[in-house]
Amino acid sequence: MNEFSFSEEQRMLRDMTRDFVNNEIKPIAAKIDSEEKIPNELIQKLGELGFLGVSFPEEYGGGGFGEIGYCLMQEEIARGCMSTATFIGAHQSIGSNVIYIGGTEEQKQKYLMPLAKGEKIGAFCLTEAQAGSDSFNIKTRAHLDGNEWVINGEKLWITNGGIADIVSVFARTDKGISAFIVETKTPGYHAGPPEKKMGIKGSTTNAITFDNVRIPKENLIGTNGRGFIVAMKTLDAGRLGLGAACLGASKELLEMSARYAKQRVQFDQTISNFQAIQFMLSEMATLVYAMESMVYRTAVDYDLKKDVSRQSAIIKLFCSESLDKIADFAVQIHGGMGYSRELPIERFYRDSRINRIFEGTNEIQKGIIAREVLKKNGSV
Repeated sequence: MNEFSFSEEQRMLRDMTRDFVNNEIKPIAAKIDSEEKIPNELIQKLGELGFLGVSFPEEYGGGGFGEIGYCLMQEEIARGCMSTATFIGAHQSIGSNVIYIGGTEEQKQKYLMPLAKGEKIGAFCLTEAQAGSDSFNIKTRAHLDGNEWVINGEKLWITNGGIADIVSVFARTDKGISAFIVETKTPGYHAGPPEKKMGIKGSTTNAITFDNVRIPKENLIGTNGRGFIVAMKTLDAGRLGLGAACLGASKELLEMSARYAKQRVQFDQTISNFQAIQFMLSEMATLVYAMESMVYRTAVDYDLKKDVSRQSAIIKLFCSESLDKIADFAVQIHGGMGYSRELPIERFYRDSRINRIFEGTNEIQKGIIAREVLKKNGSV
C-alpha cells in the first residue's frame, strides 16, 4: 500500500504500535471479547506508552503527533482489537478532544493534561433516548445556581461511561446547548450496568444518570449556548479516527484472507487459484486502497486546520460500509473456519457492524455530504 510521505517519527510510532499490538493485544483479543472487558493492566500500559494522548500537543501531556499520528496508531490498534480502538477513540478523539477544541488554558492544564497522559479516562456524553441521530434534541438540563452548574438528565450508549474519570457532557441551558466538564466522582453521577452488545464487547457502554450533579461554574466549556458547535467539530475528528480503525481492521482481514487462500486446498489446488476467490481479494484490496487514500489525505488537512466536515462524513460513510463488505468477504473466503470462533474473523465481522451506526449513522452522513455538495454546487 502507498506509504504517503510519513515522517521518520510517524513511521516509528506506527512500528511501535504494531509491535505493541502483536505482543500485548492480539494474544488477549479473544479474551477481551469473551469477558467483555479490557483489562486494567492493558489500559495502564496504553497510558504509560503515550497511546492515550498521542494526538495532543506535548505541552498538554500528549505525544504531539496530531491527527496523522492518531490515525496511524488507531489503524494498528484496530488490527488487533476493535474494542480497544473504540475505548481509545471515545477517550481521546471525542471525550478529551472536546476540552482541547473548546476549553480554556486552565481547563486544559487541569483536565486535558491527566487525560492525555492516560492518568484519567475520558468519555463523550451527547446521546440520549430521544436524541440519537437527532442529537440537537437533548433534554439533559443545566442551570446556574450561584457559582455552580446543576445538571439533571440521562445519557444513553456512552462508551467508557462506567470507567471514565472525566466526561464531556452536553446539556441544555437557558441559552441553548452547552458543554461541561464533569468529574465522575461528583455526587449524583451514576453509570448503569454495561450494555450487552453484538460486537465491540470489550468496550464498556453505559447509560448515565445525572441527578443534581453540581460542578464549578468554570467547568463550562466555551460559551454558554454554543456547545453544539463544539460537539460537531469534535465529531469531525471522531469520524476520521473511526475511518482509520476501519482501515486497520480491513487490512488485517485482507492479509488473513490472502494467507488462508494460499494454504487452503480444494480440488487438489489452493483456493487462491480460483477466480471467485481472486475477485473477492481484488475487491477487498481496492476498497482498502481507497480507504487509506481518503483517511490520510483528510488527516493532513485536519492538521492544517482546514474544515473537514464533509470529508469526515465521506470517510465515516465509505470506510464503515467498506469494512462490512471486507469482513463479509473474509468470512466467505475462510468458509466454515470464518464462522468459527477459532479464528478472529467472526469477531471482526461482529465488531464491524456498529461502525455504520455510532458517531452519527451513515444516513446522517449522507445528509451532511448532500448539504455540502448542494451548497458548493458539487465542487470538491
